[in-house]
Parts: sequence; C-alpha cells; structure tokens
Amino acid sequence: MHMRIKISITIFMSFLGGYSVLSAQKASLSLASAIRIAQSKSYEAMVARLSFMSQYWSYRSFRAELLPAVNLSGGLLQYNHSMVETRNFDDGRISYVGNNSMNNSLSLSIDQNVVPLGGKLSLQSYLYRLDQFSYNSRIYNSQPLRLTYTQSLRAFNTLKWQKKTEPLKYEKAKRTYLESMEGVTITVVGLFFNVLSAQSTYQQSVSKLKDRQYLFDIAKKRFELGTVTKSEILQLELSLLNAQVEVSNNMLTLNNQRFSLFSYLRITDYEDVQLVLPETIPDIVINTNDVLEKALANSSHSLTQQLTLLDAQKVVAQAKAIRGIQVQINGEVALNRTANALRDAYRNLQNKEIVGLTLSLPIFDWGVSKGKVRMAEADLEVAKTKLEKDHESYLQQLQTNVMQFNLLGAQYKNAMRAQDIADERYEIMKRRFETGGVKVTDLNTAQQESESARAQYIRLLQTYWTDYFTLRKATLYDWILRHDLEADFDKLIKK
Repeated sequence: MHMRIKISITIFMSFLGGYSVLSAQKASLSLASAIRIAQSKSYEAMVARLSFMSQYWSYRSFRAELLPAVNLSGGLLQYNHSMVETRNFDDGRISYVGNNSMNNSLSLSIDQNVVPLGGKLSLQSYLYRLDQFSYNSRIYNSQPLRLTYTQSLRAFNTLKWQKKTEPLKYEKAKRTYLESMEGVTITVVGLFFNVLSAQSTYQQSVSKLKDRQYLFDIAKKRFELGTVTKSEILQLELSLLNAQVEVSNNMLTLNNQRFSLFSYLRITDYEDVQLVLPETIPDIVINTNDVLEKALANSSHSLTQQLTLLDAQKVVAQAKAIRGIQVQINGEVALNRTANALRDAYRNLQNKEIVGLTLSLPIFDWGVSKGKVRMAEADLEVAKTKLEKDHESYLQQLQTNVMQFNLLGAQYKNAMRAQDIADERYEIMKRRFETGGVKVTDLNTAQQESESARAQYIRLLQTYWTDYFTLRKATLYDWILRHDLEADFDKLIKK
C-alpha cells in the first residue's frame, strides 16, 4: 500500500460536531477538534513521530551503504627521533642506531560494497613520503592507481539480508506511525467521553438537588395539610442531604476528568471550555471480508509477520555460514613507483598484482556448529507455528470487532429512545408527586431510571466511536469516506 501522508480528521466532522475554535468568543471543544489537537500536540504523538524518524534514518543509513563511499585518510608530520633496532644480515647481530625522520602519507579511496556477492571493491590512490634528516634523504612511494577486491566465499552476507528487511522495516514504520495516530485518537475518545459522562452526572446531580429542594418545600406544606407522612418528609430530607453530597463529589470527579483530558491535549487554560457531545452517528454497516482485506493490505500486522520470519531465517543462514571451511579471496592490481623526487614518483610506473586465498577449516569442534544449525532450524519452525497461530487469532479478533460494531447502530437508537422515555416518565412522576398522586419511592425510582438511561446513552456513544477508531487503526482505512489513511511523511521528515 502506497502511504502518502496526511491524516484526515475531516472524515467525521459532520458526525463529531466539526471543528471548535478555542477562543474568548466560543469556548467549546468538539471530539474532532480534540483529536486534531492531540495528534498535533500530545506527548504520545511526539513519541510516534520520533520513533518514525529513528527508523527513517536507519533506512537512510542502510541505503547509503549500498552507494560508493569516498574516503580520504592520511598521516601528517609523523616525526620520529629515537633509537631503532637493526639487524646485520651477514651475521644476524642486532644493534641500535639513531633515527631522525618524518613521514607523511595521503590516501584517497572509493569503496563499493557488492551486495549480491558480499564482497568489497575499492579503488585507491596513495602517496607516501619519508624524510631521513640524519642522511639528508627523501623518498617518495606512490600508487596512483590501486584496485582491490575482497570476497568471502561462504561468509554470512549481512547486506544481502538487510536489503530484504530494511525496506520492510521502513514501510512498517510508516504504518506503525499511522496506527499510533489512531491510538492517540482512541485515547482521546476515552478521555473525552469520561469528561462528558462526569459532566452529565454532575449536571444531573445539580438538577436533582434543585428538584429535591423544590419537592421538599412542597412536601412540608403538604405535611401541614396531612397529605404527607412524617416518614416521607424525613425520606425527602435525607434525599436532599444526599443530593448535596453528590453535587460536591461529582464536581470533584468532573474536575479530575477535565484535568486528565486537557493535560493530554497539553492545554493549560481550559476553565471556560465546554465539551460538545456528538449526538449523531453515521449510518454505516461494515463488511467483514472488506475489513480483513484492508487489514492484511494496510496494517503493520503482515509486515511484522514477514520480518519475524525473515529474522528466524537469517539466524539459520548465519549458523550455516560459520559451519565448515571458510574461504576468502583477496585480489589487488596496482601501479606503483619509488623515487627520490615527487615528479619521478609518477614516472615509469611498475605493475603490481597480488592474488591469494585464505582458508580456515575447523577439524573438530565437538558438534558446536552442527548444534547451532539444529537449534536455529528448530527456532525457525517454532516461529512459523507461532506466526500461524497469531495470524488466526488476529483474523478472529477482527471478525469479532466488526460484528460488535455493526450491532451498535441499533443499540444507539434504542438507548436514545430509552433516554427520552425515562426523562418523560420522570417529569410525569414529578408532576404527579406535586399533586399527591405518587409516593417518594416511586419518584426516586423514576429519577434513577432517567439518570441510568442518560449514562447508558453516553457510554454507548463512547463505545461506538472507540470501536470505530479501533477498526480504523486495524485497517488504516476510513470507513466513512472510503479511502486509505494517509500522512505527509515528506513533510514530517523535513521537520
């Protein structure tokens, strides 16, 4: 899947209340705006961006290893004034003589890794100068052109395996970044609806306190008329006191939930900000097969499985590569010259050719190499089995998530209707209590049903959007506007 890069929040603007501008004129915050802010400013979003950048530079480093490298090295002003050991070749006698010299060297090379073979080709140019001050002598040694090649015939080819894994890791990093952004969204949904739930509970407790005060005042008048018992008066007074305690506790809970949300969004001035409840949901039904297809094509799951399998296969290849005879071929072709003057060091160049093999053969290692190969092969089979099991569980979980999500549409309509019925019933019971038609117990029951219906309605909205974004995260696909999720990675890299 080609990942261009721009995560779109406008996909659900019409359902989540649109953008809300935090300003003095309109201090309101919709779910869409909260998500947009979190994906831009939250610490989790910053970590996701930094994690992607880390993998990006790892991929860039790998790509650089495939290109020719130009290197300049040298040793300058290497002065040596000391006694050095010399040997008489006629009789082998060792003596020490004074040394007063300086050497300078400079080397320029172009190195290229040969990925298919695992060898290294190098083109070099070298110049060396030795000044012996005791003898007033100067010697130049030049190699204007030197071509070398080193090749291990059975060694493990690291770059060859990296060429398989690094592009997959980079592609996985892109998908993981998009999944992380969806993870931020899911977190915001939870925090946002926690505030809405606490806000609804607080508002209901305030309304309940007002009702209890009003009904208590009416009950006292009715008590004087003898239409209300002392027990009912005490029950209403106790309910009034409990309502006062509930208001204080619910206010504390609401403040804590607001602090959690706005801290996550990294907004410090939020006292006057009110959250907007997304009252509607999109009327969509998601096909299970479509979800499975998009998940396998877009998510990081498939890439993770490929990389896990490649890592296990790489360990087997490494174990086999170090087993048995090791052979390395070295070849060198060069032009060189030694002279007392710099201009002569580049005249009448002489040929230089060196070719050779180095061998290493373990005679007996007590089965260590064989054991490593067998162990790596066993680990590979274990990895295949685990990957197959994990894949089946992954598909099963996706199917379950789709079925649960598709049921939420009907549940939402029922919850909305239940809330209207419970509110209407409570209003009826309150009016009947005012006229003496029902008892306090019946009134309390109606109020509890109204509060429960409102809480259930908010919880269902939270479940709906959480499940929706969970499916988006699993598939990296917008099921409302019907397009793959994208992000502007080029812009992200430049930042």
